[in-house]
Amino acid sequence: MLFGTKPATDVTNVSPTQVTAVSPAGSGTVDVSVITPGGTSNPLPFFYVGAPFKSGLSVSSGPTAGGNTVVISGTGLSTATGVSFGANTVTPTVLSDSQVSVAVPAGAAAGPVSVSVTTAGGTNNGLSYTYIDVPTIAGITPASGPTSGGTAVTITGTNLTATSQVTFGGVAAPFSVVNATTVSAVTPPGAAGAVDVTLSNPAGTATDAGAFTYAAGPGI
Repeated sequence: MLFGTKPATDVTNVSPTQVTAVSPAGSGTVDVSVITPGGTSNPLPFFYVGAPFKSGLSVSSGPTAGGNTVVISGTGLSTATGVSFGANTVTPTVLSDSQVSVAVPAGAAAGPVSVSVTTAGGTNNGLSYTYIDVPTIAGITPASGPTSGGTAVTITGTNLTATSQVTFGGVAAPFSVVNATTVSAVTPPGAAGAVDVTLSNPAGTATDAGAFTYAAGPGI
C-alpha cells in the first residue's frame, strides 16, 4: 500500500474487501493505492491533518467551580475532539477551523493550569488558564466616613489578588490590591446612611451588607 510515493507499514489483509495499515508521515493530500499480485488499485485521496496551533483564550481566568465558557482561537481546530485544562479533559464545540468553544471543567485548586487541544493532527499546548476562588470580605476599616467621599478604606478578606471591582452602595470606587488578603479603596460620594460594600473578581462577588456608613456633616 502506498500513500503517495511512501509505503505504509503494518499492512494487514483483513478480508478480500478490506486491509488495514499504518500511514507514513506526510502532509497535504496524497493518493492511496493498494498493490496486489493482480495489479494496483485506483487511487483514493488521503488528507494529512496538521497539528493544531492555539493563539489565545477569550478568557484567561475563572472560578474554581468551572462552568464558564471559553473560546479558543488558533488554526487547525476543525477536528478538535478534546480540550484539557490541567488533568481534566472536556469535549469542545467546533465553531470553525480557527475557533472552538468549551465549558471549563472544575479545577482541583486555585492557580494556573496548562490548556491543550487535541485534534486529528495531534495535541498542542502552550496556553495557561488560572482558576480563581470567590472572594470573601472579613472587615472594613474605617467603617464610616463623610458623604462627600474620599475616605481611605482598608478591606480585608480572602482571595483578593484578582479583585476587579469594589463598590460602595453600588457606586464603583478606585482601589488597589495590596495582597491576597488586603485591598485599599477610596470611597466615592454617597447619600447618608449605611451601604453595602461589594468586592468582585472573575470568580464571583462578595457582599458585606451595610458595612460602610456615610455620615452627614453638621448642619448650621
